[in-house]
Amino acid sequence: MAPDPTAFPAPSHVATVLVAAEAADAFAFLADPLALGGWSLGCMETGPDEALGLHRGRSLFDGAEGWFEIDARADLLLIDYLVGTRERRRRRISARVVAAEDAGLPAGHCYVSMIAWRPGDMDEARWRRLCAAHEAEIWLIKAQIESGYRPTPGGRVMIR
Repeated sequence: MAPDPTAFPAPSHVATVLVAAEAADAFAFLADPLALGGWSLGCMETGPDEALGLHRGRSLFDGAEGWFEIDARADLLLIDYLVGTRERRRRRISARVVAAEDAGLPAGHCYVSMIAWRPGDMDEARWRRLCAAHEAEIWLIKAQIESGYRPTPGGRVMIR
């Protein structure tokens, strides 16, 4: 029997950081499926699965393979990540960029937020791991956007 989602102490998790970059640049980084493979601990070293028209990567936690799609809305500076198996992916993670002018920030800065929603069948330990991963990932995102550092498969590094 699945846990009662209304009983969860935290059915969602948000991690936000101030980034010294233009909102459009932060958005482009977050919408790039190959860049995701350098910051998403649950989906490292991403690559296309051309047969399915998806992307996939490996969890740094347990080596499990996962698939994802990116639904990026530049007009809203909003990205939905659909994650799961080859057969089924769900909208569970979103990233939101808030431009300087919308948040009263200095020019050349923006906020980046990651939001996760807990599925009803996710156990407490897995949820805590996901929240902790997002707390680390938001700092990886900030550092990689600001520095131009891009880890690539095979251990090579690109600096813009």
